[in-house]
Amino acid sequence: MKSINETVMKFVFLAAACTSVLAVALICIFLFANGIPAMAKIGLPDFLFGMKWKPSNGLYGIFPFILGSIYVTAGAMIIGVPIGLLTAVFLAKYCPKKLYKFIKPIINLMAGIPSIIYGFFGLVVIIPIIQEMFGTAGDGILAASILLGMMILPTIINTAESSIVAVPEAYYEGALALGATKERSIFKTVIPAAKSGVMSGIILGMGRAIGETMAVVMVAGNQAIIPDSITSGVRTLTANIVLEMAYATGLHRRALIATAVVLFVFVLIINVCFSIINRRSE
Repeated sequence: MKSINETVMKFVFLAAACTSVLAVALICIFLFANGIPAMAKIGLPDFLFGMKWKPSNGLYGIFPFILGSIYVTAGAMIIGVPIGLLTAVFLAKYCPKKLYKFIKPIINLMAGIPSIIYGFFGLVVIIPIIQEMFGTAGDGILAASILLGMMILPTIINTAESSIVAVPEAYYEGALALGATKERSIFKTVIPAAKSGVMSGIILGMGRAIGETMAVVMVAGNQAIIPDSITSGVRTLTANIVLEMAYATGLHRRALIATAVVLFVFVLIINVCFSIINRRSE
């Protein structure tokens, strides 16, 4: 009986794994089957490096959107990564148990808040502050970066904290025994030992930042232009897709799918780079 149960569960797990692989494969096939022909018709250089997006005039340049996605994601990482890592270190090594029971559920709650709620927060809190400080419209790279920096915090904190806690305590105690301070023991011994997990959290956070849509649409300004300052309005790749897909037809629709292909390749490149860095460090 035990052997039968194990065999059944083995096939169940195998089916689940195959379903996951099949889902990813179908997404890839759909994207590339519709996006590659559109890129070929528009012309790859004109599509990737074109400065103007005017479907009514047959212009499908997505370079402003690529820059917008890069700027907003980079800003989010600059804000979110240091705060997230330091918070993870505090929770793993410094936080009293009573305070931990209060802070940890709040961080988990942040991960479950819908992105539209973050967008409303950006509209009513972040944008007015930027308007007051810089005398601009408020919506733009800075607002989107701050908002995305907040949104990626739970991912970075939870993954990094788990990795730090998983490092054998002997590493930390050994560094202390050799005369290192508590801070030096953590940042020179524990965190390097947890490097793989910490990097995983950063990559996951980056993936969420570059793929976020609704919150960015609400605070980024959605201007199809090359930004000239951190307060300039931008349109990201994801925002362009969601704003125009509802009414797009023909080549316009296929160009939006091709935009999704570019976004997919970006995420793929990020993951490949992470894998290479991880292997070298090992």
